[in-house]
This record gives sequence, structure tokens and C-alpha cells, in this order.
Amino acid sequence: MEFHDNYPQYELMAHHSEEEGKKKRRKLWNVFWIMLGITIVELIIGFKAAEWHLLNEDRTSSVVLKTIFIGLTLLKAFYIVMSFMHLGDEKKWMKYCVLVPYTVFILYLVYIIVGESTYSKEHKERMDPLIVKQKNELNEAAKSGHHAAPAGAHETHTEGAEKPAEEAHH
Repeated sequence: MEFHDNYPQYELMAHHSEEEGKKKRRKLWNVFWIMLGITIVELIIGFKAAEWHLLNEDRTSSVVLKTIFIGLTLLKAFYIVMSFMHLGDEKKWMKYCVLVPYTVFILYLVYIIVGESTYSKEHKERMDPLIVKQKNELNEAAKSGHHAAPAGAHETHTEGAEKPAEEAHH
């Protein structure tokens, strides 16, 4: 069964020869393989992070691990923008006009994300002691290879329950 509509065939609309079509398909496949390769590298690093000592003592991501993942993500974004958004075919000044503002914005977002990701580590005294205790027990269990819930994880926390939430944390 053939599908018929009022539009001409893609081949007639594209206005290119078979050789040009092969070049375009080759470019798409190259980008696909590059993106797949970067994604596989990200997965391998993610699965081996603890083994390669890319985690902090409390099993959170180290600055090195965060930098690796941010760099690989930016590399994938570069290939997407250059290939699929056709920025690679533009003149140099146009590339800079598009990429510089976004690069500055992305670096600012990374700065905010890294700052926020370390906030709880720097301000543990403001966190609920029960949450800190459970997190420490989970980290110890993960280091020793046990994945059971820590003792008291399912107990209810009643200390300070009669106080308002703001007073209970101070």
C-alpha cells in the first residue's frame, strides 16, 4: 500500500544529487558514532567512579568527576550545535555571536550548580541531625558493601515535634 499526499517526494524537494545525499548521510552517521562513543565513555566512568577513586570519602562526586561529566556534556552539545543546528557551516563571526553568550551563560550555571551542590556539606549544622546520621550510616554501609537500611531508618523522629519547625533546627 502506498501513501499518497499533495507534497512532492523528498528527493525532488531536496534538490541534491545522490553523491550529496551520501555525504550528508555520512556526516549524520559520523555525528551519531561520536555521540554514542561519548555516551559510552560517560557510562563507563559512571559505573567505575568508585573503583577509580573519583568519589569523595562520603561517596559524593568529586570535583574531578563533575568536571569530566560537564566537559563531556559540553562536547556533546558542541557536536549537536555544529552538526544538527548547522552552525558549523556559518562564518566565524556568526559562530562567535551565537556561542559566546551561551558559553558564558552555561559557565555561570555550572558555577551556581557546583556552589549549590556543596551547600549541605558546608552547612551540616543546620541540617536535621537524624538525616545527617542516616546519611552517614548509609555511606558506611555502602563502603563496606552492605546495602541494608541503617538502624533506626524507619523509626519516627519525635524529638522537637512539639516545637515549630524553625526552632527544631536551631
